[in-house]
Amino acid sequence: MKNGIANKVRMACLLIYTSSKFLTMYLENESDKTDAEDISLVNEEDAENNFYFKYFFLKELFKYGFSTDHKIIAKQYLLTGMFWAIVGALLSLLFRIQLGFPEADLSVLKPLLGNYISEGRIDPEYYLSMVTMHGTIMMFFVLTASFSGTFSNLLIPLQIGARDMASPFINMLSYWFFFVASVVMLGSLFLPTGPASGGWTFYPPLSALPEASQGSGAGMSWWLCSMILFIISTLLASINYITTVINLRTKGMSFNRLPLTVWAQFFTAILGLFSFPALLAAIILLIFDRGFGTSFFLTDIYIGGKSLQHAWGSPILFQHLFWFLGHPEVYIAILPAFGITSEIIANNSRKPVFGYAGMVLALLVITALSVMVWAHHMFVSGMNPFLGYMFSLTSFIIAVPSSVKVFNWLTTLWRGKIRFTPAMLFACGMVSLFITGGLTGIILAEPAVDIQLHDTYFVVAHFHLVMGSASFFGFLAGIYHWYPKLFGKMMNEKLGVIHFWFTIVGVYFVFFPMHFLGMTGLPRRYYSFTVFQTFDVYTDLNQFISIAAFMLLGAQLIFLFNFFYSMARGKKATQNPWQANSLEWTTPVKMHHGNWPGETPTVYRWPYDYSKPGMQADYIPQTVPESEEKEFKGQEL
Repeated sequence: MKNGIANKVRMACLLIYTSSKFLTMYLENESDKTDAEDISLVNEEDAENNFYFKYFFLKELFKYGFSTDHKIIAKQYLLTGMFWAIVGALLSLLFRIQLGFPEADLSVLKPLLGNYISEGRIDPEYYLSMVTMHGTIMMFFVLTASFSGTFSNLLIPLQIGARDMASPFINMLSYWFFFVASVVMLGSLFLPTGPASGGWTFYPPLSALPEASQGSGAGMSWWLCSMILFIISTLLASINYITTVINLRTKGMSFNRLPLTVWAQFFTAILGLFSFPALLAAIILLIFDRGFGTSFFLTDIYIGGKSLQHAWGSPILFQHLFWFLGHPEVYIAILPAFGITSEIIANNSRKPVFGYAGMVLALLVITALSVMVWAHHMFVSGMNPFLGYMFSLTSFIIAVPSSVKVFNWLTTLWRGKIRFTPAMLFACGMVSLFITGGLTGIILAEPAVDIQLHDTYFVVAHFHLVMGSASFFGFLAGIYHWYPKLFGKMMNEKLGVIHFWFTIVGVYFVFFPMHFLGMTGLPRRYYSFTVFQTFDVYTDLNQFISIAAFMLLGAQLIFLFNFFYSMARGKKATQNPWQANSLEWTTPVKMHHGNWPGETPTVYRWPYDYSKPGMQADYIPQTVPESEEKEFKGQEL
């Protein structure tokens, strides 16, 4: 019975895939026929317009909507992630207005926000929903799906010399699962009772009892359904990335010749494949608690003085399942930024990356240790202090490979011929933010200190610097560096430099002062601090942070203008505008499905032969044999 159903599903997927391919080929042939006919037709505009309306829309829909080309799928992830980043940023501005200017009259926003505004103020229930949705969107939909989906899809096949992913159909399917998850999550924002409001960690009982709060009802149900679809998307993509790296490397591309970007994405995929199933299991059990009367995470619950029929469950069990994904999720977000930063720093320093083997080993150790530190988020949960110190020890140990990477980046920069392109600036900014945020992570790894700082703004500052901002800087560095490969155009460098300086100043202005707020005990997720005489004295600092947040968002408008303007009117890119060595810069400027028009390239060397003594050019691509390296002259920028 099960085999019969599985075969039917398999056949249905194959039929959809085959039909889409045949329809795309048919539309392309019709387009070619029409182009040929247009040469002989004179002033037959009606026929041309008829063709346009009849075929163009469907052709473009199947080309860009249901494409199996990894480069187009990368663009889909990128544009979807940019949309979610804008939504998440706008939500953060709304609750920053509340925190910085709690007495401000926001009635003017009532037509736009509806029930979110009550008596000229943000409604407290909806405030918690905004915080929940901001964290969910940024953590999962932007830093995980969009970041990894964009650069893993774009770079893995190109940098290993493959025509496409191991399974182009599964690749397309993984994006569409993510897209449907996005639609469900976006739809929850418009529910009458509002979206989920249990925090991005969705701890029970707020997430397990529909009657617990306004945001625990329909909004939480939609949130859980969206997350299931998101996790399926992530698992499908991870399997595809791993299989592609292992099986589809071109001739000569041994593992010790892989760019560090591919290594980082490879380990990211492994981490996602091992950790996301724990969250999926937790969500499924949570749905049973919500709808079927089970008690996996609930016990001794009273609402309005009435005892509910739940016993023997453990909310701590949920925390273990969540953080088994939650802490690896930090590295799922930051590891791709590590790889991108390594690639860009080496290229723009015109030096070989320092300690290639050490960098790969550090990525491996970080991947292994990241699943052994989850309970340092639970020091205040009542766990045995001895167990807490074991997790504290692993948290300190994971700082060692992270420090190795920082040392190698700084050593690569040392005495290099540095080109301060926008990509290089954002890569250096990523290193700065990672150091700043990482140091506070060492402080929080000590249980005695963490117990005092837990759930304060010190924690908010820490993870927004080390994971949120550092990852975003890696993401932006990658967009500036590989924009020519995505769109065949160059972004405006002057606007990129302006964007960088406003962004890094804005990030430090927003998050660095939060460390001091946290050390005074200021708790996070509070709607207002004006009713607390102890915390009311920090109103001026909260206002400063809110103003800086507006500046930070304004800087991103520069990026958005540069991104879309360059797409339409930017300078046309050359084949290898950065004089880089990796294989993606050997493909034609005008990309097509299959990447290389002839045979896939053969690799003869590692990707970091920069400024090699005795050579005519300061870079030698991976496709140049050792016997020809002295004759290689490179190309002008």
